[in-house]
Amino acid sequence: MRLTREELEQVCGIAALAGQEIMRVYSGEFTAWTKADDSPLTEADLRADSVIRKGLTQAFPGLFIWSEESSSAQAQQPDGTFFLVDPLDGTKEFLKRNGEFTVNIALVHDHVPVAGVVGVPAQGEMFFASQGLGAWHRQAGCADTALNTAPCPDDGRALRILGSRSHGTEQLDHWLHKLQRPHSLLSVGSSLKFCRIAQGLADVYPRFGPTSQWDTAAGQAVLEQAGGAVRDARGNSLRYGLQLPVLNGNFVAMGDPGLSLPALLP
Repeated sequence: MRLTREELEQVCGIAALAGQEIMRVYSGEFTAWTKADDSPLTEADLRADSVIRKGLTQAFPGLFIWSEESSSAQAQQPDGTFFLVDPLDGTKEFLKRNGEFTVNIALVHDHVPVAGVVGVPAQGEMFFASQGLGAWHRQAGCADTALNTAPCPDDGRALRILGSRSHGTEQLDHWLHKLQRPHSLLSVGSSLKFCRIAQGLADVYPRFGPTSQWDTAAGQAVLEQAGGAVRDARGNSLRYGLQLPVLNGNFVAMGDPGLSLPALLP
């Protein structure tokens, strides 16, 4: 299954509405709760989830929706084609008010994220992609621009590495030591890291430690359609499905799939 350009625009519109709800909460005073897995939850997460669920249900009736905050009520959960949603990725960044949080909506077909929309409401940006349509960046007041990743630097330029703003680890330091080539490290929050690589503004995002399927699917779709790749410790693309583990293992996202990098720790 693939989305048409019209269908992709519908998903972009839904993500934009969810972003508006998030910003209404963001602009005022709000409280946060702690979920069973110790991750934070705010009213913005719940409002965005409601908007996305309503919009996708109306635009794509019958397609299963699996969100971080809810899931469709069908008795049988299909593993073939479904929407995978994180209504507010980067709640910790939301709480810090640094603007680096996103709305993630991905369409998964046969374990592959075939389309993805990543909205960045605090920065007025949207990234969207679908197989056959490429990857695109939208910003208010500007024409949409096609996304293309940067080739592996062979001119002595330092490799631009992105790390998680809220999840630094000793494993990352060890991996960077093994890299043995000039590099710079910049911390960025949420799925925005995939999008900056898709823009050609960064080269690599190595991730050590748990992420959930809904954290990565939309960003992976954008990056892959821009020419990049997201690979696990065995060198395979990350896969998605309701029957697969919720948590991803270690992975590396890269703009140039031919880039030679140190092996990931299992």
